[in-house]
Amino acid sequence: MYSFEFEKPSSIADAVAALGAEDAQPLGGGQTLIPTLKQRLAAPSVLVSMGGIAEMQGVCVEDDGSVVIGGATPHATVAREAAGSYPALAALAGQIGDPAVRNRGTIGGSVANNDPAACYPAGVLGSGATIVTNARQIAADDFFQGMFATALDEGEIITSVRFPVPQAARYQKFLQPASRFALVGVYVARFADGVRVAVTGASEDGVFRWAEAEEALNKSFSAEALVGLSVNPMNMIADLHGSKTYRAHLVGVLTKRAVQDCS
Repeated sequence: MYSFEFEKPSSIADAVAALGAEDAQPLGGGQTLIPTLKQRLAAPSVLVSMGGIAEMQGVCVEDDGSVVIGGATPHATVAREAAGSYPALAALAGQIGDPAVRNRGTIGGSVANNDPAACYPAGVLGSGATIVTNARQIAADDFFQGMFATALDEGEIITSVRFPVPQAARYQKFLQPASRFALVGVYVARFADGVRVAVTGASEDGVFRWAEAEEALNKSFSAEALVGLSVNPMNMIADLHGSKTYRAHLVGVLTKRAVQDCS
């Protein structure tokens, strides 16, 4: 691993200032960044840890019922503290990795990294959440911009994520047993003004909304409404764990299961 300076600010303002240093990089739970450093695939001169910023920790419910999760909140905390206010999201957090990952990895780190097989991007996009940074608020539909790509600017950090709570929601995950990432994951959320279906783990373009399924479910929220629908396998991921066609098939299967669990 390369040598680097380590900063642990206690406020968002101090973190932003520290990230102004040359080649500085934010550090959430380190579940992706630390292995990357060990493999010498990155060499930041300064790591700025978000772990000591109290205002970026925890889960709270706002007056309008929205659930707000601090960007430095570990997955295990979300699984525990959001269980009463947003059960589907809490269940998603409880399926991420193993206990070690869930107690170190953070929602802000996961969303900012935007791994194409990560669970949180599906929950964020499927919920129509708002990503709050030190500089602005970004709608989920505008935030995810392809594999490992987001709308974040250099030095911008996720301070919290605000989730509107749907009438019903479920996450279905077909996990890759070695990594425990999603081979395919589907998040279905039913709101008063419509249904959102977000898919992770399947596409070369990263997390995406399945518009055809949303349209069918808006007409009839039932698994039967999805019969005959399928995603185009052309842009699906193909690797030793599954072909493009297999992943496309899984998207349909998991979406039906999620809808059934919502009913």
